[in-house]
Parts: sequence; C-alpha cells; structure tokens
Amino acid sequence: MPYALFDRDRQIDQAFPTENQAWEHALVSGLILDVPVADDAASEGLPSGYHMKLVSYDGELLDPAPGLTQSKRNS
Repeated sequence: MPYALFDRDRQIDQAFPTENQAWEHALVSGLILDVPVADDAASEGLPSGYHMKLVSYDGELLDPAPGLTQSKRNS
C-alpha cells in the first residue's frame, strides 16, 4: 500500500510506494523543511497537523525523484 503526506485529514501530496519515498518527495518539493526522526516527538520542519499515512490508490504510483535513495534527515 502506498503512502502520502496529509494535513490533518486532507491529502496534500502524491502517493508513493514507500513511506521513505513519500517523505523524501515532500522534502524535495518544499512541503516540509525536515523529515521527522522516530525519537523526535515534534520536528521543527514539520507543520502542525502534517503526518504520513497509508492510502488506497488505484492509479499508477510515482517513482522517487532521480538520485533519491536514502532519507535526508537533518540531525
């Protein structure tokens, strides 16, 4: 199942095959300033209400931008 970025209950970005790819696209696209880290309760780069979740998607999934293979987390 694919993942997409949401602002509360509204999907605000495209769906991607993995959660990592969806976070990377949101970062590169400027939708977020930083990718949240698992042990960081509130990332400064993530606006309030933003979260990633599984979506049902019948269309074609997008591949990540060329060159993106690992999360670009700012620690």
